[in-house]
Amino acid sequence: MTVDTAVESPSLPHPGRTPASMIERMTLILDTFDGPAPMRTLVEVAERTGLPRSSVHRIIDQMIRLRWLAHAPGGYRLGTRALELGGLAIEHNEIRDVMGPLLHELCRRTGMVAHLGVLDGPEVLVIDKAVGRGADFLPTRLGGRLPAHCTAVGKALLATLSPGVVELAFPARLPRRTPQTIGSRAALHRELDLVRGHRGVAIDRAESLADVVCVAVPIRAGGHGGIAALSLSGRVGGENRPAASELARILVEAADEAVCAVNTALRRR
Repeated sequence: MTVDTAVESPSLPHPGRTPASMIERMTLILDTFDGPAPMRTLVEVAERTGLPRSSVHRIIDQMIRLRWLAHAPGGYRLGTRALELGGLAIEHNEIRDVMGPLLHELCRRTGMVAHLGVLDGPEVLVIDKAVGRGADFLPTRLGGRLPAHCTAVGKALLATLSPGVVELAFPARLPRRTPQTIGSRAALHRELDLVRGHRGVAIDRAESLADVVCVAVPIRAGGHGGIAALSLSGRVGGENRPAASELARILVEAADEAVCAVNTALRRR
């Protein structure tokens, strides 16, 4: 998984501009459920977002079906999916503490760069990185982000979500970073089906940077889907590098070990 530090997070719409994408509209609607009021009416959501009431009603119906929102007496409230993900944000630091030694062990065994990443909307956020002696230089950093559809970590985590969530989170056409980048939502769905059929193992085939390949697997712990993902990255044609199948085996074993460690840490909270 690679991250271009020059990539910025997508900003919310400027005042006076109608947001074009579904993810922008969903974000605006979720942002109305801030402050002490746990419930909002349809009229309140429309007024606070500036979106047409008919559009708000249609989007809310979809968000209720996907558990981002739920019905409340006289209006709507945050759904269980939003509350679950909010709880996961608190867990990120604990996950990083638990996973640090495992990342360094992966570097030692493979001579590659190891990353620990989480999904933040349609992006991947790097929460830890380890570089072994002699490993390739990669332009990645803690806190770096990249669109999830073109990284192994992103695809490993997206494959743990329902297709309906992916459908809402991504536009029909996806931005390309290299000639190998997945360019459409339909192709992304097909790729995620393949990932699900291979124990969650995802591969970045020079899709993020033209000369970098990566293998990743999700970590399923704490009663959630994929709370984070482990990856190993290196330059194309690197010497003495394990084959992709061997990297997948190493990562699956590491993820199984990580589940036990993370679940133990979460139970101590």
